[in-house]
Amino acid sequence: MRMQRLLILLLVAVLLLPAALPVGAQTKAVTIAYTQELDTLNPMYSVMFFVGTTRDLYLLGAWTFDDELQPTPRLVTEIPSQENGGLNEDGTVLTMTLRNDIFWSDGEPITSADFVFTYEMIMADGNAPVTRFPYEDFVTSVEAPDDQTVVVNFREPFAPWLSTIFTYVLPEHVLAPVFEAEGTIDNAEWNRAPSVSSGPFMFDEWEVGSFIRFVRNENYFLGTPNLEVVVVQFIPDDVSYVLAIANEDVDIGTFFGYSDIEQIEEFGGNVVETLPSGFNEAWFFNVNPATAHPAMLDIRVRQALAMGFNRQQITEDLLLGRTYPADSYWENTPYESPNAQAPAYDPEMAAQLLDETGWVDSDGDGIRDMDGEPLSLRYITNTRAIRGEVQVVAQQQLGDLGVELLLEQYPSDVYFNGYAQEGPMARGQYDIAQLSTAPSFPDPNTSRFLCSEIPSDEQPAGGNWYGLCVEELDALFTQQAAAVDFNERVAVFHQIDDLLNEQFVWVSIWHDPDLWSYNVRIQNIALNGVTPFWNAHEWDV
Repeated sequence: MRMQRLLILLLVAVLLLPAALPVGAQTKAVTIAYTQELDTLNPMYSVMFFVGTTRDLYLLGAWTFDDELQPTPRLVTEIPSQENGGLNEDGTVLTMTLRNDIFWSDGEPITSADFVFTYEMIMADGNAPVTRFPYEDFVTSVEAPDDQTVVVNFREPFAPWLSTIFTYVLPEHVLAPVFEAEGTIDNAEWNRAPSVSSGPFMFDEWEVGSFIRFVRNENYFLGTPNLEVVVVQFIPDDVSYVLAIANEDVDIGTFFGYSDIEQIEEFGGNVVETLPSGFNEAWFFNVNPATAHPAMLDIRVRQALAMGFNRQQITEDLLLGRTYPADSYWENTPYESPNAQAPAYDPEMAAQLLDETGWVDSDGDGIRDMDGEPLSLRYITNTRAIRGEVQVVAQQQLGDLGVELLLEQYPSDVYFNGYAQEGPMARGQYDIAQLSTAPSFPDPNTSRFLCSEIPSDEQPAGGNWYGLCVEELDALFTQQAAAVDFNERVAVFHQIDDLLNEQFVWVSIWHDPDLWSYNVRIQNIALNGVTPFWNAHEWDV
């Protein structure tokens, strides 16, 4: 019976899969499958998880992280430290020494000018990046005293530099002429069809709705990659996606559910790894007075929403009890406060809190209201199937409390857009948004809750799409960023964690370490939860 069901699902998957990808019978190729199509190949314009994971294939930063989550040099000769002179005594000057054998795929050398240009593009008024953090808040200048030296000057010591500074570097010789001609690179062709690469692979083709193909970069400075082709395939239907992995139609996959692990591993051709990544699936509440439902500005309402939704049931029923609602944004790290505790499911207390706020069902229609306005909240997410299932459960449970949830789903390449690209979260077109986020893992820093990161027409760059602005929280984030002593920084984060949890702007649904699968035919693969493709040049089949 199980086999019959598998054959039926396989037939459905075949009908829904994109057309076969022409890579050649003898080509050394690996296919990576995503449930979401990328929104750009320029990381300056995206916060999408899949853009970040793909980046090491074609666009390098100063360093990356290995499978032990240790920083490993890429464009630099070594990781800067006080011992080697790369970080000055008070931590305000970072000096990077570049390799002298690094080249773009077209043969142009990668120099300090590319680093300065990247900084200038992030900061330029004519551009609208998703965020200017941390450069706008913490960096005073980036200098290039010579072709192989980059100097970053901080306003004060900045502890999270390893996870936030020059995680990618843009090609000046390609994009500078575009900026000079148009005053912006927002619309540059390179953003979706990068003509040069610094990574082990080069962009070849993007067939919208189907795949992106990368081919081997023969000029890669760490040596010619073993693979000739890497294809990133988009399979938005969850059933088809899991079957494509299970039946070895694709080689690498992620973002499947815990309930899919058994099927993926069933025939022995795939390995599934659970990797710490700092991610938590969560509700984020819109508390921006300019765009939010007025009820969302009351902490008691937000607390009632958290207590009226049985998140533990979600993890038991939909995730087979393999995970749990996180207590902290920094779950399972030293930065998690010992006082952190996920809100308990208590519909009676939730109803009492709502009554106290004055949101009551005055007209008997089953929906609470105040001054003629119903407690009808816009609950948005992307088109991932499990998130749709969560929406339906939450709609039922909060409906029992007299809260109406209006459900909306967006394609991922719309949902995660920034303010300038009119993303619904960034524009505040919601009251509850569901997504999975992480700090600058493995560093605990995040800019998502800073007042300065709230985007607007005047300042479209910013990642605080929730509108939270608490001066005490801002001061603590500034304090932790300058804390170079580990224990001091941990203590500050415990205060941040406590204060953030008191705000009820973030409520975990489940702790969300990365699940990755790969086919056993791939050799030398060493995934991690930060930069999983860090050693793609060593992969072989």
